[in-house]
Amino acid sequence: NMAYYPPEFVERIRLIKQLQEERFMPLRVIREVLDEDPDRARALIELEDRILERALEGERTRTSAAEVRERYDVPAEVLDRLEEIEVLSPNSRGYTPSDVRIIEAISRFRAGGYEETIGFTVYDTLRYKRAMEQLVREEVEVLMDRLAGKMDIDRAMELIEAGAEPLKDLIAAIHTKLLVAELERQRSRRRG
Repeated sequence: NMAYYPPEFVERIRLIKQLQEERFMPLRVIREVLDEDPDRARALIELEDRILERALEGERTRTSAAEVRERYDVPAEVLDRLEEIEVLSPNSRGYTPSDVRIIEAISRFRAGGYEETIGFTVYDTLRYKRAMEQLVREEVEVLMDRLAGKMDIDRAMELIEAGAEPLKDLIAAIHTKLLVAELERQRSRRRG
């Protein structure tokens, strides 16, 4: 028994399978997405794939654990705990560039006196991780909503890359501004 289907039907089945297998989307959600705008669904997948591909490119190089231990003054048990709480994600080849930047920051914190003896532990990083997870989730949703299917994929990627450094500066500046505001709020509360 054999059946012939039009090319657009075959393409729709491929898209459904891709959404199920790669995006783990339930059929109900897939139906809603495809009923709404199948071209937009394809554009979302393509943009997500390109963003992920670019991000992974930057994370492919590894720095060995031995080199990290030699370069940074962070005890092995601290690195192990950071891995346990999924702040770091080394593999047998070592640490990603993002991992190394986190280790470097923690090394600088420790050099400045932020140590366990006065109550600062690796678990303090979870506060930032949780806040960033929500922020990144929203950021991805906004990017997908505003760019996928509405502009050429290459142009969307250029836009995302052009915004990476200003975004880091924006986050740091907002953090500083909020920190000052919170300290002022606490001071005025204590006085009043």
